[in-house]
Amino acid sequence: MVLSLAVIGVLVGAIYYFIPHDDSANAEKSAVQTVDTRVEIITARRAAPYPVAAPEGLPKTWRPTSVSYKASDDGKGGAWHLGMLDPEQEYAAIEQSDAPAKQFIQDVTLGADKVAGQQAVGSKKWDRYQGSTYRALVHEEPGVTTIVTGTAPYGRLADLAAALVTKKG
Repeated sequence: MVLSLAVIGVLVGAIYYFIPHDDSANAEKSAVQTVDTRVEIITARRAAPYPVAAPEGLPKTWRPTSVSYKASDDGKGGAWHLGMLDPEQEYAAIEQSDAPAKQFIQDVTLGADKVAGQQAVGSKKWDRYQGSTYRALVHEEPGVTTIVTGTAPYGRLADLAAALVTKKG
């Protein structure tokens, strides 16, 4: 019986040794996948009661990883989300809603606090927020709050904010 087990062990070892293994295939499967955002942006712009902000003209090194629009049941508080990886593989997201600004900011920045100073992005001034997880740039307008948040530094968040184009479908 021991001899039979030894023969089977040698046979299994030989098969394992001679069959090629591609460990990079497993690494690629665990990598963050990019998503196509075109249809979701068009849909959100048609459904949202406010002009939806989406980036245009960003280099291909910015990769969208998640996108969603959730309308509210009562007609207020619909939420737009577009998550991305920046060129340095840091997370950045665009969050927009017509919900009450204070609670929305706390929810999407994971409790970040407003800090001194503002970030100039084009002709607009964005408030800076800093938390233990995320930093954020926040721009409040009547009827909509736009937040660019994530683990990316403020400079790259500003780059993303500068690429935003707001349109109503």
